[in-house]
Amino acid sequence: MTFVNLVLRNPNKTQFFRLFSINRSVALSRFENETLDYHKLEHTLNTVKKRLARPLTLAEKVLYSHLDDPKNAIIERGNSYLMLRPDRVAMQDATAQMALLQFISSGLPRVAVPSTVHCDHLIEAKDGAGADLIRANDTNKEVYDFLASASAKYGIGFWKPGSGIIHQIVLENYAFPGALIIGTDSHTPNGGGLGGLCIGVGGADAVDVMANLPWELKAPLVIGVHLIGKLSGWTSAKDIILKVAEILTVKGGTGAIIEYYGPGVESISCTGMATICNMGAEIGATTSIFPFNDRMLDYLRATNRADIGDIASKHKGSLLTPDANCKYDKIIEINLDTLEPHVNGPFTPDLAHPISQLSSRSAKEGWPQHISAGLIGSCTNSSYEDMSRAASLAKQALDKGVKVKSQFYITPGSEQIRATIERDGITEVFQSIGGIVLANACGPCIGQWSRKDTKKGDKNTIVSSYNRNFTGRNDANPATHAFVTSPEIVTALALGGSLTFNPLKDELVAADGSKFKLKPPTGDTLPKKGFDAGQDTYQPPPEDTSKIAVKVDPSSQRLQLLTPFNKWDGKDLVNMPILIKIKGKCTTDHISAAGQWLKYRGHLDNISNNLFIGAVNEENGEVNKILHRESGKWDTVPVVARKYKADGVSWCVVGDENYGEGSSREHAALEPRHLGGRAIIVKSFARIHETNLKKQGLLPLTFANPSDYNKIKPSDKISLIDLKNLQPGKPVRCVLHHENGQSEEIQLMHTFNENQLEWFKAGSALNRMRELSNHK
Repeated sequence: MTFVNLVLRNPNKTQFFRLFSINRSVALSRFENETLDYHKLEHTLNTVKKRLARPLTLAEKVLYSHLDDPKNAIIERGNSYLMLRPDRVAMQDATAQMALLQFISSGLPRVAVPSTVHCDHLIEAKDGAGADLIRANDTNKEVYDFLASASAKYGIGFWKPGSGIIHQIVLENYAFPGALIIGTDSHTPNGGGLGGLCIGVGGADAVDVMANLPWELKAPLVIGVHLIGKLSGWTSAKDIILKVAEILTVKGGTGAIIEYYGPGVESISCTGMATICNMGAEIGATTSIFPFNDRMLDYLRATNRADIGDIASKHKGSLLTPDANCKYDKIIEINLDTLEPHVNGPFTPDLAHPISQLSSRSAKEGWPQHISAGLIGSCTNSSYEDMSRAASLAKQALDKGVKVKSQFYITPGSEQIRATIERDGITEVFQSIGGIVLANACGPCIGQWSRKDTKKGDKNTIVSSYNRNFTGRNDANPATHAFVTSPEIVTALALGGSLTFNPLKDELVAADGSKFKLKPPTGDTLPKKGFDAGQDTYQPPPEDTSKIAVKVDPSSQRLQLLTPFNKWDGKDLVNMPILIKIKGKCTTDHISAAGQWLKYRGHLDNISNNLFIGAVNEENGEVNKILHRESGKWDTVPVVARKYKADGVSWCVVGDENYGEGSSREHAALEPRHLGGRAIIVKSFARIHETNLKKQGLLPLTFANPSDYNKIKPSDKISLIDLKNLQPGKPVRCVLHHENGQSEEIQLMHTFNENQLEWFKAGSALNRMRELSNHK
């Protein structure tokens, strides 16, 4: 039996026991024929509740109601693996290329669940929205044509360049209370603002779901964030997640879902909740969620989904809110009445500063206090409320004849937001104080910024309403001190021009020389005139796809069909050189840089030329300079890795804490595998990246004793032995062969289960998928 027959003819008996039903149905979205039925979810959930016999958190309700086999699934928070049936898949253009290339190799004729591709990552910010979009369409034509044709061929909705950022589009059109959505982007949790579990994954996970296979997730812990008080004045929803980031740090949410509850929730708008969930990715959380309430209902009605809101209201208590007396693994309490606006950074999103302390802290640390650029928007903060509140400050300044003292950029999150704020005069206000409107895309947030006012190495400060501020992320300049905060504070700081300006207390000088203080920002949560949809940027998949061809030019420098990785030969991995022992933070940006490299996301060999170019080598404290052990010559990381590969030498990497935090890009796993890497040995992993490594046939291993990191010298050779007996929960024996001829053995841990071990043996999860199809 072919793989196609395997997944389409022999579904698990509970496979279709999900949201889709022709009875009591409501349209899943206005773009698709599939329907949803909360009664199906409740039936599955009730099966689980009878087994567990305890109150459930909201996160558990949504997760367990999507179990593939609710009668037999082992459910242990933090321990067991759950096999789940997500409702839909969302992919952005940078990660969709590799996901679709993998899907093509599966041989399936059509995706089995509603799926979409969103063109938002490949548009560079340079001259302004119009010119940038025209240039992107020209520069990326080959990739856009591939994505459009592959989407049409395989039944995937396609959102064209200029439509907006994936997470804003999903919130406006696809997310709903109780949904389980996976997306090939780490900020997919944005949809938690509508009461769904929306989880970032790698492309291989997306392929599983699109192929109608269950999706595997380690049962998360649940951290409760109890909100009391009420948002008011200068304090915004962004400040809540900035405070949570301070409390939990960038790794404190790893392996957990963050669930918000309490009376303070009622003062947060739906899009404000989305902001909080979105940036939960920066604390390592699997995802974040809010209970269904009237704010969500208002948003559903405003986005033409009143029918979903009405039926969700009927299931609020049973499915879409937590049970009374449910237990959280940890509880944090935040009083919104006393919460101060925060500015977090530089270089990490968990270094928090209340606005009242920013001036003194920046002076103490020697950070550049002049703000060279302020940027608002992005998937985190580009709602109508965000824009209207920021515009209220801009209008105050405009009335006094004051313009921004820093460059000021505005990124609408979607075409709908762009059209609506333009209609309502908000765009004009921003432009009148010196603002530049960028395309409806990610832009500077992901490094797509052709910045001309500074050169690499120039120390400077930028503030943004983005979610991530890693070294060099926004403009490829490691000397740029990037801070993240709310759009309101960004706007105020751009008017003040300095980190020393506290808009809550300090005054600005009007054009006539008088002084004035900004009043607290105000704005509408939703537009009074309703949303303006703007231009139609959606391409629906045709019913007949037989004549659609998806072609990849063998000589292309942007796209490359995938060659399967070799399966494990059954032998131990012995005397592996350490490609690089990494010092300090190593995000997926360090492993596989974005920015100018985004154009190669569909070409594995070409993009592998950025492997680890941002990681700091412990041996010399430098970036992208490592020693080739065989020749004794120093070179760039990709060049050395390619030399090892050409010589048939397998290698490994040693890293520190929370290795692979940040983006969900699976290129950070594909590239090491492609260039001959076999194992990544670190103190701890970020969730998505660890899964991506497993999916591509690598061994993600952690020190049983974290201090063993210090035993390893960059010149060591490493052997992983007795791999034929690799089992779940069993340590891996690791022998360190030191340069002086001595050896010592340490223990390494792993989180493989039985199914995942088969991925390693087969060479990758995709190889294992093919093996199963051939055995039928």
